[in-house]
Amino acid sequence: MYRLERTQRLPISIDEAWDFFASPDNLKKITPAYMGFDIKSGGGIPMYAGMIIKYTVRPLLGIPMTWVTEITHVEPQRFFVDEQRVGPYAIWHHQHHFKAIENGVEMTDILHYKLPFGILGNLAHPFLVKNKLEEIFNFRNKKMVELFGTYK
Repeated sequence: MYRLERTQRLPISIDEAWDFFASPDNLKKITPAYMGFDIKSGGGIPMYAGMIIKYTVRPLLGIPMTWVTEITHVEPQRFFVDEQRVGPYAIWHHQHHFKAIENGVEMTDILHYKLPFGILGNLAHPFLVKNKLEEIFNFRNKKMVELFGTYK
């Protein structure tokens, strides 16, 4: 099992941050274009516990793949959790935490994931998966600054 944790501060209110992330449609805005991310179902409405969202992604060599996640926990303005139900990972558990801070909001992502294919998946992790996830989260942080500004 692997873990990735990222924290970002933005100069927006917790309500603005929550409204942005509570809409599954905004995920495409903060995902690199080369991922070919496209929501197939579950978009257009704010998330809720039990919500199923189906996407198409192209994480490797442009090959389309179905990814289905379930929003398993939601506590408005505090956190939500998405878990993969169908997709490329053996386990995907992604926590999104929000905290009001002076002049903004602090957002923390905690991702636990496990790769399929046992030892082969673990061998591929440092070369393919870890770097790709770091790149995606770096892109997301930069995009959030573009959309909402730099926290000071």
